[in-house]
Amino acid sequence: MISPQQVEEMIKAKLPDAQIQVQDLTGGGDHYQVTVVSSQFSDKGLVQQHQLIYAALQQAMSSEAIHALALKTYTPEAWQNSH
Repeated sequence: MISPQQVEEMIKAKLPDAQIQVQDLTGGGDHYQVTVVSSQFSDKGLVQQHQLIYAALQQAMSSEAIHALALKTYTPEAWQNSH
């Protein structure tokens, strides 16, 4: 099991400027929805953005501490336009 705070800390280690929201979808600590807003996504496509997040969480994903992960990634501009 991994806490939402641990998920956030792992992402922040790779994307220090990121604004992160982590939701535990089942209450079991292994199915998460993560929303990440980072300027580092600016010149990247959606797949590349998600690859950055998967790289940050690789250890937790490979050990199956995180069993399922739903990602939403935004540049700061796209985030502002979506709200």
